[in-house]
Amino acid sequence: MDTPIVDFVREYAKSGAVRLHMPGHKGSPLLGPEELDITELPGADILYSAKGIIKRSEENASRLFGSAMTLYSTEGSTLSIRAMLWLVRAECAGKGRAPVILAARNAHRSFLTGCMLLGIEAFWLYPESGGLHGSKISASSLKKALKELKPDAVYLTSPDYIGGMADIAEASRLCKAHGALLLVDNAHGGYLRFLEKSLHPLDLGADLVCDSAHKTLPVLTGGGYLHISGSSPGSVLERAEEAMAVFASTSPSYLILQSLDMANRLLDGGLPERIQKVCRLVGEAKKRLSDHGIAVCSDEPMKLCLMPKSYGYTGDDMSMLLAKKGIYCEFSDPDYLTLMPSGMTSPNEMERAVNQILLVERRQPILSQPPKAAPGERVLSCLEAMLLARKRVPISCAVGEVFAGIETSCPPAIPPVICGERITLGAARLLEYYGVTHCDVVDV
Repeated sequence: MDTPIVDFVREYAKSGAVRLHMPGHKGSPLLGPEELDITELPGADILYSAKGIIKRSEENASRLFGSAMTLYSTEGSTLSIRAMLWLVRAECAGKGRAPVILAARNAHRSFLTGCMLLGIEAFWLYPESGGLHGSKISASSLKKALKELKPDAVYLTSPDYIGGMADIAEASRLCKAHGALLLVDNAHGGYLRFLEKSLHPLDLGADLVCDSAHKTLPVLTGGGYLHISGSSPGSVLERAEEAMAVFASTSPSYLILQSLDMANRLLDGGLPERIQKVCRLVGEAKKRLSDHGIAVCSDEPMKLCLMPKSYGYTGDDMSMLLAKKGIYCEFSDPDYLTLMPSGMTSPNEMERAVNQILLVERRQPILSQPPKAAPGERVLSCLEAMLLARKRVPISCAVGEVFAGIETSCPPAIPPVICGERITLGAARLLEYYGVTHCDVVDV
């Protein structure tokens, strides 16, 4: 597969051109990649008004992912999430009304801030587990909410940070039956398209999907995709570039664009086989650790998520032990430890990580459980609460107040309480559990 962006930039770097344009480093090798870091020169195309090399590269990506359209993001999934919301907002504006969006409660902060920017109030779906992280929304609860609220769109996050995967195929069936678009934050699952049998949300019936390419594919940090399926309304396809442009920087990183461009060649070559091999290694690792007495909770094929309390450690404890051995994990909190390999992870690296976990001394299990995330009382819209005067108070003094911030247990940037909700005793306990000692509340 050709790499038009990579080829153009390399030719330019070799040309000896006098760089009387941005960026200010002028190609000087201060860190190393500067000679390949350019701006939107003649011939370099314009992101979100693409007609040349970027358009050709995005068409390559679209063929690889089986989409009707794939657009690049150099600002991660955050940009794509906001664009998806904008497209739903635009669809509803054409019908003379505000959108109704149902969202799984494990939505990333980017979803919440996108709703704020667009004046959208989300209605929340809570997972079967009751936990903050979970992505498993029961078909019955989704069906009930679709009937009652008649939403324009349903927004699911899958895979989640702890390797849970929503039933996208069933959600798609229900959404189509009720005339709702299905939006999926697939930030952690770009690789799912390249398994022996695709589990990518597009192939399971989603209408709009964002992938953070940099999370699981060999792409520089910030590289991502917005995928639009052929089942989406024609107006969504027509306005997708505009939606991205509304929120995007006018100075996209050409280093990231080249990385996305090169990923197409790798995905068209031997990378899918490497991804599938690592998934097999992860499956073997899950069995070894489970047999050793360490609870494993991940459904996702290329994510290893442990519940180390079963072995006598919090996720944070286990993460620190591994870091001392030179093994750095993606995420930890009191309950979970997440290791994220990719198709670029070697068998030796996987073996080293698993062996180090197996060498940890077993202790008495920790029996404490996290508080459940319960529906809050909405007092103000998210945007109203964010804009009003506020004060910072200890969590112990916050019960009964209206939450005015976007505090997160970051990563994974899931707000334990939604801005504009009244803080209940349960919500205060949830904040404290995730280490939040103070929060912003509306100052009335």
